[in-house]
Formats: sequence, C-alpha cells, structure tokens
Amino acid sequence: MSRLDKYRKLPVFQKSEEILELANVIAETLKDDEKKEHLAAEILTNAMLMQVKIAGAEGGGLYSLKMQNAVLIKLAPHDMLNAVIVSAMLEINEEDYVELMRDKVEEFRLAFVDWIRGFDKSYDIPDNWAIRFDASTPEQEKLEDLMFDEDQFFDDFDDEEGGDTDGFDDKDDDV
Repeated sequence: MSRLDKYRKLPVFQKSEEILELANVIAETLKDDEKKEHLAAEILTNAMLMQVKIAGAEGGGLYSLKMQNAVLIKLAPHDMLNAVIVSAMLEINEEDYVELMRDKVEEFRLAFVDWIRGFDKSYDIPDNWAIRFDASTPEQEKLEDLMFDEDQFFDDFDDEEGGDTDGFDDKDDDV
C-alpha cells in the first residue's frame, strides 16, 4: 500500500466502507422506477462522498481544510439515512434497512469523532471566514491585517476616482 493510501487503514474509512457496502445493497433494492432510483442515487452518493472527503482530509495538512471536509462528512450520513428512512416510509424497499443503517452510522460516528480529535490544530492559517480563529486575539488581529480588506480596497479605489462613493455615474441622477 502506497503512502497515499494510508487513509484506507483508518478506522473511520473502514467504517465508511461498511456503510458503502450496505448502501449498495439498499440501492439495488431501489432500482425499479425513477422515484426509487433517485433515492438510491442519494444513498450511494452520500456513502461515496464520505470516503472521498476522508481521503481529502487526510491528503491536506491544514486544520481548517481537514475540518471543512469533516463538516461535509458529518452531513453525508444524515442525508443518506434520511433517504433510507424515506424509502422505508414509502414502503418502496424490499426490507426495512433503517435500523441497520442507523447502527452503521452510529459506529461510523464514533470512529469519526476519534479521527477528528486527532487533527493537529496548531497547523493552520486563517481562512477569512472566522470559523477557526478567534478574532479577539492579538495574533488573529495581526493575521487579519495581512488579509485582503475589500472595504479598504474599494475606499482607496473611490478616492482615486475623484470622490464618487456610490460607484455610479452621477450624470444620470436627474433622470
């Protein structure tokens, strides 16, 4: 196994493989008509998304990027489970897979929590969205000074243009 495939050994990835296997079984039972195929696609897409985002998080080093992937991973099993529940409510699958999927998602959640707790929070940069960094710290204020300031940019631009602050040509204001 290459260095790039180390994520495949992670418990969180192995649990996602179990979910994908179950998702494939459920999707096979839903391939009769368009409504069923939509639910099957929803289930499979989210199961695959979990794996792709785990690999992406492991491939990136920055904490913010890992957490960005983690948020998408967190949402995928919810959407997938909702599709499984809908298929059960509409009685369009051959068996009731809801409890089995719930159990698999719970096993995944536990592995997921352990996995994200291992992320290195010290290896990060500000992401300009203020999700990770506390703007009240002096360190963050220094970093924010280095970031692009759209308001300052346009204020400087307006000053160079002769004071037109609204960005529109004033000769049409009388119309």
